[in-house]
Amino acid sequence: MGFEFKNEGKPFKMAFDEDSFKGRDFKDEVFKIKLPDGELSSKQWIFDGIKILYAEADLDRPAELDWTGDTELVSMHFNLQGSTSIQQDGMNGTFELKKNQHNLFYGTQASGKMRFDELKMKSFMIQFQKDAFLDISKNGNESLQRFADKIVSGSPTAFSDSNLNIDLSQLNCIRSILNCDYSAGLKKMFFLSKTIELLVLQAESFHNSRFSAAAYLKYDEDKERIIFARDYLVKNMESPPSLIELAKIVGINEYKLKRGFKEVFHQTAFSYLSDLRLELAKNQLLEGKKQATEIAFELGYCSLQHFSSAFKKKFAISPNQVRP
Repeated sequence: MGFEFKNEGKPFKMAFDEDSFKGRDFKDEVFKIKLPDGELSSKQWIFDGIKILYAEADLDRPAELDWTGDTELVSMHFNLQGSTSIQQDGMNGTFELKKNQHNLFYGTQASGKMRFDELKMKSFMIQFQKDAFLDISKNGNESLQRFADKIVSGSPTAFSDSNLNIDLSQLNCIRSILNCDYSAGLKKMFFLSKTIELLVLQAESFHNSRFSAAAYLKYDEDKERIIFARDYLVKNMESPPSLIELAKIVGINEYKLKRGFKEVFHQTAFSYLSDLRLELAKNQLLEGKKQATEIAFELGYCSLQHFSSAFKKKFAISPNQVRP
């Protein structure tokens, strides 16, 4: 059966079954599904027992989709917008991935609800056939090895008992996949390297959370405000507010904003913003459509000299040395 979605009792079947992984050819597919109250669109790439899937949904009103699946897969979930609940047969409890959260799951029988918040959902997922995942993860850290042992035993499991926050390095990796414009042969190599990189980042983030000190942010409401602060900075990166102004905007004090942001994203708010600007600048330079001066001012740098200095400090080359 693969995966089946239902809204108000009406089924919408999607080809996420095991047969779709077969073959050695690189597959690049786009599809759209009309829903009663909107549309679900998706891009997917399939190669060597791996499927990369990016999905967006736009609805006219809030809704839920019931979903079920019966395919043995290892799935890396990155919830970029909206929330998804997952009830996995053989696992205790329900996992709910909220905005900006990720986790890694293995199972054969699953069900749950996909909820659409703010009338929009964005989700990124990498799915592996069991053998493909075990081959890639065989030299991983202790946490990844324990997860692999559960897979070998056939025990449905989640990588982390609690979902983790998507950090900037993971987000940049996802963006590089979605924005990749290599030809099919090079794209397959690039996607495989980025799949491994994202798995490494995910395994490391779990390891760090497991051995870190007790969390400073105790309540989901505070975590959501930190996510909102990040989103506000990203939307206003060309003219960002001060830390005091940002704290007022999100409704928490400056101290909690500073401590909370570093706990969630592993760096300060303006270090995050600086890294994001420079990563975006590098990608735009590689595209070759804009000059460094134009990029610098669009991203909020006060001068080309300031931009060039920051760029060279991060990447060890000047903007003019970047070639598409």
